[in-house]
Order: sequence, then C-alpha cells, then structure tokens
Amino acid sequence: MKKQVKVLGPGCAKCKTTYNNVLEAVKQLGIEADVTKIEDIEEMMKYNVLATPVLMIDEVIKVKGRVADINEIRELLTA
Repeated sequence: MKKQVKVLGPGCAKCKTTYNNVLEAVKQLGIEADVTKIEDIEEMMKYNVLATPVLMIDEVIKVKGRVADINEIRELLTA
C-alpha cells in the first residue's frame, strides 16, 4: 500500500531538511509514497499544528516541532 506522507512547514530550513530526509528515506527503502510539502499557512491550520516542521504519515502526525532524521523516518514508514 502506498504511503501518504506530508511535511507541513512555512519553508524554513528545518522544514526543507525534513522534506529532503523524507525523500531520502523513501528512496532508501524503495517504497512507493506520495510525498507532499504543505507551505500554505491556511492549509497548515486545518491540521491544528503550531510547531513546525510536522511529519505526517497516512494522516497521522508522527513528528512535530523538530527535524526527523532519515533513520527515524525509515522506522516510521516501515512500522
């Protein structure tokens, strides 16, 4: 089943790093995933999060307010 991954953040360095880490983790695992980056403030407000970056997998918030490293993201994607 294809994973739905979202990175929420206004485009700061931490948000970009998280997004790039997600892409690398997906590549390393060789899995199919739809990776979306949400930078629009109004769109982010729909998820009721204040601290960014936020990493969501299949509509569940897994990490917020910090950068998730590649190994952590790999574990979350295979859990």
